Amino acid sequence: MTHPLVTQAMIDDFQRDGVVLIRGLFADHVDRLRAGVAANMAAPGPYASNNEKAGETGRFFDDYCNWTRIPEFQTVIETSAAAEVAADLMGSEQVQMFHDHVLVKEPGTSMATPWHQDGPYYFVQGRQTVSFWSPLDPVQDATLRCVAGSHAWDKEVLPTRWVSEEGFFADEGQYMPVPDPDAQGMEIREWAMEPGDAVAFDYRTLHGARGNTSDIRRRAFSLRLVGDDARYVERPGRTSPPFPGHDMQPGQRLREDWFPVIWPRSGA
Repeated sequence: MTHPLVTQAMIDDFQRDGVVLIRGLFADHVDRLRAGVAANMAAPGPYASNNEKAGETGRFFDDYCNWTRIPEFQTVIETSAAAEVAADLMGSEQVQMFHDHVLVKEPGTSMATPWHQDGPYYFVQGRQTVSFWSPLDPVQDATLRCVAGSHAWDKEVLPTRWVSEEGFFADEGQYMPVPDPDAQGMEIREWAMEPGDAVAFDYRTLHGARGNTSDIRRRAFSLRLVGDDARYVERPGRTSPPFPGHDMQPGQRLREDWFPVIWPRSGA
């Protein structure tokens, strides 16, 4: 049995394209998530950034790995349908928490979220991964944009630092250059969205977002989860998030005391 928000067609789309829209996934949790974002911005964590870049206007705040200290985020993670929906999309018997991410573009913020895949920044690999990106304000032009099928590319895209645009790791041939999907005519999926809607995408799906030229804020909450086959993998440098002192070895499942199982299928 799948969750009522999920159809077999949506599962097929996610598996084929690496991205699908889930209307209303967090609709009952928007006010709580807004309160969590406010708390996060009032007391940023050690990884917070305003992404200040010469020539860009506005404020683009982002921060991650705060769910254990912000009760609103923890409540949504534990009580929303997100984990069960993730299990359906991934075809997984259980779902582990990886991390949360807040991204806020104030009105008049010109900086785009650069095209990137999440996977190359992470120390986890597997076919069963999912990110949820949910706006807490109505979005049109500043919505998430995903390249259909990019999760199946042979090479990962070089991870870069968003402000300096430098490579996050040394490129020794294992990465492909960051493409320009618009110029290259790639198939881009994007949707006008209401607060609480969510885009679900594979960690390997290339995605980005335009700046926020509207006169309202664009607050977004993102949730990163993994399934049965996700394993720790070494990267050629410090990952993002880094999770210092994790002590995991290549091929291991993520340690459950740090990355708890938040949804087991009955009998799993």
